[in-house]
Amino acid sequence: MPNTDSGTSLRTDHMPRRGLLATLIIIAVIILDQVIKIWVKTSFYLNEDLEITSWFHLHFIENNGMAFGMEIGPKLFLTLFRLVLAGGLIWALWKIRNLPHVKTGFIICLALIIAGAIGNIIDCMFYGVIFNNPWPPQVAQLFPSDGGYGTLFHGRVVDMFYFPLFSFTWPQWIPGLGGQEFLFFQPVFNLADAAISVGMIAALIFYPKQLTIPTTSDSTDD
Repeated sequence: MPNTDSGTSLRTDHMPRRGLLATLIIIAVIILDQVIKIWVKTSFYLNEDLEITSWFHLHFIENNGMAFGMEIGPKLFLTLFRLVLAGGLIWALWKIRNLPHVKTGFIICLALIIAGAIGNIIDCMFYGVIFNNPWPPQVAQLFPSDGGYGTLFHGRVVDMFYFPLFSFTWPQWIPGLGGQEFLFFQPVFNLADAAISVGMIAALIFYPKQLTIPTTSDSTDD
């Protein structure tokens, strides 16, 4: 009879490494996200715009809300919601990291979402305490002697990536829109937002079945 144990071993002996891979992705994204945010915060005054190309700007803004500057609910509620969400995702990643029927690509998607969530949580929790917010054109100081601009859990998220890829004016004959300018892509975002978006979109497109983890290991890893 053929030995099936070797095939099973080939599929499962690398599973513990996926937890390490996910951890490295999370740490790398968080560090890079925070390095960029701290650099922008201490180098740009609020609303300063640096044109890199016609379709890519560094534009420093801050927001109290969720990804891409959305404002949903009180600030403290949003911060606590992020903490609960990140904790739940970390728990889910820990539970599925070694399951042979869970794709490695899905593990990476989940790691990106977790990293992005934690990146913005850091802003919300600590930036109000460790930064001041001077009037433009002065830039913020890290650990100012007279204290920060807010309290713990009430910091603002730093955004800077702006991609005005193209714009046009709607024809006059279109009701409600005629004569108005349309700009794509208008939201300003950060690396954490990008990690969340890439992770979620990739999971929905490439791993929709993994969103409800099966109870049997009936597939191999990609």
